[in-house]
Amino acid sequence: FIYNWPSPSQEAQQISVITAQSHLDLSSRKMARIAVGDVIPDGTVSYFDEQDQMQTVSVHSLAKGKKVIIFAVPGAFTPTCSMKHVPGFIEKADELKSKDVDEILCISVNDPFVMKAWAKTYPENKHVKFLADGAGKYTHALGLELDLSDKGLGVRSRRYALLVDDLEVKVANIESGGEFTVSGADEILNAL
Repeated sequence: FIYNWPSPSQEAQQISVITAQSHLDLSSRKMARIAVGDVIPDGTVSYFDEQDQMQTVSVHSLAKGKKVIIFAVPGAFTPTCSMKHVPGFIEKADELKSKDVDEILCISVNDPFVMKAWAKTYPENKHVKFLADGAGKYTHALGLELDLSDKGLGVRSRRYALLVDDLEVKVANIESGGEFTVSGADEILNAL
């Protein structure tokens, strides 16, 4: 019985290939998409408070022990987001609050200054909090990225609406592509 041991250079080459493959697997791995029954991941987002001071907070600090709606848009000031998605939640905010919703959180992969400027275009808004996920890290943690590079927007968020009760997802209405069919305020109201 003769066994051919690999030479040290062959062994090093095999280890190098395995390491490179492992690195590729890790770097190209997408996060699993958030789903009903999941606990939302924690992460930080930023917003400007009533005193015009920027606050950076954890999502868990906004949602723990509460019933919240987290909805996201591909971009501030974009047509569907500005004329349909956000206005629907602003118009239905009192109804949502009457069904024990504590917070209505709008997230976008934009910086806090853009989100502040966008929020000011809705002077009638009393309940929707505009949160910036500037680098898209929270969106990535949710597994809800949308590559809009071909439209000049880079990687953004899918359009979605989550109903979350004490950090657990009860409803996950996630849109395909740029559609707006299941993530509006009416769909969340119907689920409450």
